[in-house]
Amino acid sequence: MHDLETMYRELGISPQVLEFGKKAEDSLKERFEEIDRRAEYNQMKVLKAMQDNRVSDIHFAATTGYGYNDLGRDTLEAVYASAFHGESALVRPQLISGTHALCVALFGNLRPGDELLSPVGKPYDTLEEVIGIRDSVGSLKEYGVVYRQADLREDGSFDYEAIEKAINEKTRLVTIQRSKGYATRPTLSVERIGELIAFVKKIKPDVICMVDNCYGEFVETIEPTDVGADMIVGSLIKNPGGGLAPIGGYIVGRKDCVDRASYRLSAPGLGKEVGASLGLNQPLFQGLFLAPVVVAGALKGAIYAANLYENLGFSVFPGGSDPRYDIIQAITFGKPEGVIAFCQGIQAAAPVDSFVTPEPWDMPGYDAPVIMAAGAFVQGSSIELSADGPIKPPYSVYFQGGLTWYHAKLGILKSLQKMADAGLAKLE
Repeated sequence: MHDLETMYRELGISPQVLEFGKKAEDSLKERFEEIDRRAEYNQMKVLKAMQDNRVSDIHFAATTGYGYNDLGRDTLEAVYASAFHGESALVRPQLISGTHALCVALFGNLRPGDELLSPVGKPYDTLEEVIGIRDSVGSLKEYGVVYRQADLREDGSFDYEAIEKAINEKTRLVTIQRSKGYATRPTLSVERIGELIAFVKKIKPDVICMVDNCYGEFVETIEPTDVGADMIVGSLIKNPGGGLAPIGGYIVGRKDCVDRASYRLSAPGLGKEVGASLGLNQPLFQGLFLAPVVVAGALKGAIYAANLYENLGFSVFPGGSDPRYDIIQAITFGKPEGVIAFCQGIQAAAPVDSFVTPEPWDMPGYDAPVIMAAGAFVQGSSIELSADGPIKPPYSVYFQGGLTWYHAKLGILKSLQKMADAGLAKLE
């Protein structure tokens, strides 16, 4: 059997980088054990949801055309509703991304004259054009939906006074983004989300509270639907797809909210009754089954990256010892060369397209050039090893994913190797 250090050397990792990484890894054993305990709980939760809904191999059969009477699709949605403790679920390959799923949920539950409120500051970049914060064809703004925003305080806490002032008789839906996106504010714990929802509901009990759950699924043992969220929304090529889902999104929550979203996805009168699964049910079931363990590996990678780069003197968010509520790790380099070198290292560690050199480009939906590293089996899958960031101050990169802890570890070491080779990081 070949020596492990020799294997890393063959993959381009120097002994100096490997030793530097080992010191960080050795300090994280207790945290990794806690992650494994949460993963075990979440694994049992998903397994119970599948058993309770009597999943069978008949549910893996493909449907085409209209997709009427798709038993697999309907059972998959029942499993999601059970696992995430919602009344109903919409889980479809026709939902092409997290942004699309959020768009469907928003358009399905808002009407002209309604107001949409974000009490946690500006949402993720790709939602700006959906809402109309940046003018675009077909936005909620064009349909007469008004957008209001209450920014977080400087310390990341909720500005309850501003939120209360923003809520009025026209406030129909409150959107809460769990993860940080391209921002340096804290990711919200499920507990904090519950506190915010309780505050909002006390002011206006009939308001719909929707949580953008992307990157947060299975990080904790509870989800926002456990603390009062009317809808949670996410992408299947992030956490809950377990790396096997080739496409798709989900909306879980109150039945009336999910039904309205389904009428927007298909057509009024059709809703959830149509939508062929096209042979994708099996990887969607299996991906969800594997998701808790896959998320655990990604979490270990994020914590490892935080500690390694913090030890080098870079600003990291969350900090190396901070609690984790999503799989994203932000690292600030202060210069574009750092973002580019990091992403090129992640790409070089990929199983797919490792020979490709990523460069910044003007990506649709963003207001600055973006560099993305993702040598993934599924295009754009950010539960797989990936990193990206806008090329603008403060020049931060956002790292996430890794279908296994070992692959995440290699990617981080490879990023450090690129940084060291370029003279952007000094190992001591």
